[in-house]
Order: sequence, then C-alpha cells, then structure tokens
Amino acid sequence: MSRLVVVSNRVAPIREGKPAAGGLAVGVYEALRQSGGIWFGWSGEVSANPQTHSETVGNINYVTLGLNKRDYDQYYRGFSNATLWPIFHYRIDLARYSREEYDGYRRVNVMLAEKLKPLLKPDDIIWIHDYHLIPFAEACRMLGIRNRIGFFLHIPFPAPEILTAIPPHNELLKTLCYYDLIGFQTETDRLAFQDYIVREVRGLVEPDGSLTAYGQNFRAGVYPIGVVPDEIAKVAESYKGRRHPVGRNTEGGPRKTIISVDRLDYSKGLLERFLAYEEFLDRFPEHRRNVEFIQIAPTSRSDVKTYQRIREQLESEAGHLNGRLSDLDWTPLHYLNKSHDRRVLMGLFRAANIGFVTPLRDGMNLVAKEYVAAQDPADPGVLVLSRFAGAARELTSALIINPYDRIGMAEALDRALRMPLEERKDRYEHMMRAIRAADLDAWRDNFLRDLRSFVSRPKDFSAQAYAS
Repeated sequence: MSRLVVVSNRVAPIREGKPAAGGLAVGVYEALRQSGGIWFGWSGEVSANPQTHSETVGNINYVTLGLNKRDYDQYYRGFSNATLWPIFHYRIDLARYSREEYDGYRRVNVMLAEKLKPLLKPDDIIWIHDYHLIPFAEACRMLGIRNRIGFFLHIPFPAPEILTAIPPHNELLKTLCYYDLIGFQTETDRLAFQDYIVREVRGLVEPDGSLTAYGQNFRAGVYPIGVVPDEIAKVAESYKGRRHPVGRNTEGGPRKTIISVDRLDYSKGLLERFLAYEEFLDRFPEHRRNVEFIQIAPTSRSDVKTYQRIREQLESEAGHLNGRLSDLDWTPLHYLNKSHDRRVLMGLFRAANIGFVTPLRDGMNLVAKEYVAAQDPADPGVLVLSRFAGAARELTSALIINPYDRIGMAEALDRALRMPLEERKDRYEHMMRAIRAADLDAWRDNFLRDLRSFVSRPKDFSAQAYAS
C-alpha cells in the first residue's frame, strides 16, 4: 500500500497517551498512526541557522525544519496570519497586505517543497493541510513531483466578495488548482470556492463534478473533520481529578457549570461570549451564585498586536464582570490563560452542564464534538453552539445561537440550565449519531479514498503553464 506523507505548517512529535489538543494535530496524528508514513513541516523554531531534524516515533517519521527570522515574519506572522487568517474568517478590517510578505509566503512554500522532494517515493500519497500551504502543490509540480497531492482546508473558505480583498487572489487561487483534490469542512465552504472558480476565472464544472480552471482539472469535496467518540468517552469517564471549580449553590448542592475552551483568537467570539454571560446574569438573576463559567483560552500568536489587543479586552471584561457581580464565596467567571492536559479537559467537559461554543466564524470546531462525546449518556449536558461554526451543520440538536445576538445567547443559557432530562437525552443521542457517522476515521478514509481514486485529465506541468 502507498505511504502517506502529511505536510502541515507545524509538526510536533506526539507521544502515545498525550495527544495534542488542536483539531489539525489530533486528526493528522490519528490518520498517520494507522497507516504510517512521514509528517513534515515547521518545528516552531526560529533561528539564524535553521536545522532539519528527523525523529521516528512508532510508525511515524517526523521531519521538521526551522525558519529564519525573515521567513517567520513574512510567511507565518505576515501573509499567513495577518492576511489569510482574518480574511478567511471574514475580518477584512483586521487584514494587512504586504507584497514582501506575500513573496515570503511563496518563497517558504518553495523551500519546503525542495526539502520534501528527496524524502518522497514514487507511489507516496501527499496530503497537505491548511492555509499556510496553499501554493505547495504548485511548488511540487515545478520540481517535477508527480505524486497525487491532496489539500484540506481546516478553516472556513470565504465568499468571493471577501476573498477578492486579497490583492493577489487570482494568483493565489491558481496555485490551489494544482492539487488533485481539495477538501473543505462544509458544503458552504465548497460552494464558495466553486463560486469563485466559476465567476471570477470562468472555470468549468465538468459533467463528472470535477472542476477545470487555469488549465487544470481537479476535484473539490466536503470532508467534515471528526473525533474519536469512544476514546473521548473513555477518557472523560475515567478522569478522577477535580471536575468543578469552587463553591456550592444557594441550596447547598454543587453549582452548575458552563465551560468554553478556545485558542485565544478574535475569531472565537470570546468577548461577545463574556458580554452575553454578563447579560445572562443580569437578565436572569435567579442563576446568580448557582452557576459558574469556566473559560480556558491558552494564548496564541502573542507577538501579534491584534492578539495582544483581544487579550487586553478579555482581561478587562473579566475583571469588570467579576468585580461587579462576585461575592466572597462566588466568582462567576473563571478565565484561564493556560493550556490543560487533554485528559483534564475531557473530565471537565463531562462534568459541565453547558458547553458554550460560540465562534464568530470557524471551519469546524472540534470542541463542540468533544463536549458532546464526553457527556454521561444518562445525564448529558447541553451544547450551546454558534450557527457560524462548521459543526452546526451536523450538530443540529444543539441550541443554535447567533453570537452577535447577546440577548439570544443569554436566553439560550437560561433554557439550557432549565432543560428537562428527557429533552437533554434526546438531543444528546441525536448529536452522537451525527458524530459517529462522521468520525475521524470517516474523515481520513473518505478523503484518501477520493484522492487515490480521482482520475483527472492530463495536467500541464510545463514551465510555460506556470508562467502563464
């Protein structure tokens, strides 16, 4: 069987029993763990003399490279996270474009392809992940690599009107068409991509459903990333640590718990969530002292000013909320800026009465699926979920909210806390059927099956094609 070669922006060897918390890392690791192969990408190190490192753990060979400061600033901090990330999340107001950063983004993709080429075998299947590496297939083709290459976008794909805010959008999307298969989280994302191809560059939808654009023939499909529900349930049930913060309710029992876990990012809707929680406590004062909200938000991209500002805003709102409403024996909001072991998170999910997942825009959001999978089937909690998370397309029995509607979010929290057991169980069972139908195995198997089976029309990999 052909070997799987995965390329992602960040690579970190994952030890058995201690998987990473990020959806991309967990999904890629589980895919490679079963098939074996290479996981290739940036080590996360920035130095004047970047080194390449190889380490084999089990049947996975991790090959990582460092970046120099210029490449890090232009490729990672620059075009990837100051241009692509905000625009793909519909935040044109936060986007910044620099030709030098775009050139650096393209340059690093070429460099990574050059480093990967000597490691490849002719029948390897290459699977590229996420927005940092959109031009990677084109770079591979320029080097003469003829392997099947697939791409999966973990974040949303924006509507054409948003995408065209990127000045080199046409050139960028041309590079994406050198993949054999492009995967998206939702049908909304796939249709946005197809709409761009058809409207902006007059591409064609072929009778077999494939697309032709820029002289290339390729396929685009929907592959919602999932979780491993039985493993999550086992970890959550076995966790013996502290499951609640502190304190008892007004009747002497344990307080109800609301939990949110996010990377600290403006796309996650954290400020809107804090404001909605304060609205909830003001609008429904009977819940005061009877509920606590745990927000776990590990810092990310702390050297980017936009992320520094969102952290300042959240700290200010958390201090305001707690200062205004706390009592000596009750703190309404526990805001934690640090990572926690995955085992601890699953235990907290199982104990929490509400999973509060309200991104302003998200490709999928695996926290929503993890929260549901971690629940006690005999007494499950309630998922309150943003309509703008990809997971909302599958978890339709969650309480679906609009994160821009502060009062609506407050009312959903009240409804969730009052929801009777039978309704909670019905909603949980419906969501679990959806989670099992689109679990992590299905995501991996369906994508790789389609990548292996797709027969495209002959591609033009000549130098002239790339120059045109």
